[in-house]
Amino acid sequence: MSSVIASTRFSVLDRSRTREGHETAGALRDTVDLAREAEALGFHRFWISEHHGVPGVAGSAPTVLAAAVAAATSTIRVGTGGVMLPNHRPLVVAEQFGVLASLFPGRIDMGLGRSVGFTDGVRRALGHGKEDAEDFPGRLAELLGWIDGTQQAHPGVHAHPAEGLRIPAYVLAIGEGASVAASAGLPLVIGDLRGRDKVLRAIEAYRRGFRPSARAERPEVIVAGTVAVAGTEEAARRLLVPEAWAMAYSRTHGDFPPLAPAERIETLTMTAKERSLYEQGLAGHIHGTEDQVAARLERTIGETGADEVLVTTSTYDREALVESLRRLARIARPQGRSDERGPSPHPVGRTAAPHPAATGVDA
Repeated sequence: MSSVIASTRFSVLDRSRTREGHETAGALRDTVDLAREAEALGFHRFWISEHHGVPGVAGSAPTVLAAAVAAATSTIRVGTGGVMLPNHRPLVVAEQFGVLASLFPGRIDMGLGRSVGFTDGVRRALGHGKEDAEDFPGRLAELLGWIDGTQQAHPGVHAHPAEGLRIPAYVLAIGEGASVAASAGLPLVIGDLRGRDKVLRAIEAYRRGFRPSARAERPEVIVAGTVAVAGTEEAARRLLVPEAWAMAYSRTHGDFPPLAPAERIETLTMTAKERSLYEQGLAGHIHGTEDQVAARLERTIGETGADEVLVTTSTYDREALVESLRRLARIARPQGRSDERGPSPHPVGRTAAPHPAATGVDA
C-alpha cells in the first residue's frame, strides 16, 4: 500500500438505484445494507443522493433515508451527497439536519448541491425551475445562517433544533460550484473523475480562491467517482455496464431507467448513437484488479491532491458491488483515522455491533 493511498480517506455514496426485476422499495433496503457493509469495512462516511421522479432511483427523500442509515449503523459518518438546495427552503433543510444531528450527534454530514429536477415536468411539480439554481450561493448562506444563528432575513425566527449545532457542510460541484465552495470557506466535493482536466482546473481555482471560515481553515477536496475492483479487469469492467447503458438510454430516450443485468445489455442491438454513448459511459472510470486500481488511485490522488475519495459506483449485481468494496478496502485499508468532525470508523475486518435496522455527484 502506498503512502499516498494510506493517507487518504475513502468513503461511499449510494444512489439507491432500482433494478429490473426487483421492487423499488428494495433499493432503499439495499442502501441500508450497503451502509452496514461500508461501516464494517472501515470506510469513513456513507452518503446518499436526492432524485425526484426518476424511475431508476428510489432515493427521493435524502434526510429521511439518512436517518434510516444512521439508525442501522453506529460509527460511520452519514450524510447527503447531496440535498439539492434549490428544491427546498433553507429553513426546512436546517431543521431536518438539526433533527438528524440531535439524534446522531457527531456523525451527520450536510452535503449540498445546486441541481434541480431531471425534467421540465419534475421541475414544475417541485415548483422550482432552472433559475433557482442561480441563487445557490444565497440559499447556501441563508442555510448556514440558520444553523449558526446569524441569519437576519427573518428576525425572531430560529431553526430549532439546528441552531448552534456543529453540522459539517460540504458543497457538491461538477465545476462551476467550486467557486461557491471557495467563497463560503467550505470543503469541496467534486466529480466525476473521467473529466480529469476539468476537475483539476476546478480544484486549482477552488484552492486559489478559498477563504478560511469558522467551518474550515484550509481547503479540503473530496473527489467523487466510480471505482470498480474485481478479480480480473474484464470482471471489473462488467460492473460498469449497467450504469453505462442506463446513461446512454436516458440520453437517447429522455428517461433514466432501472439498472439491467450486464449479460442482457451485452446482447442488445444498439443504434449507432446508443453504442457511442454506451462506450463513452464505460470509459475513464477507475476499474480493474486490486493492483491495477491501486496504481490508478495513487495517480488520481497525486494529481488532484485529494483528501478523500468518495466512491459512487452503481451496478445491477449488489453482491459484486459489495465484493468490489471489500477489495477496495484491502487496497485502502482505511484504518481508524480520527479527525475533528467525528468518531473514527472501524478498522477493516471488524464488524459493527448489532443495531436496530431502519431503513452526488449532482451539482
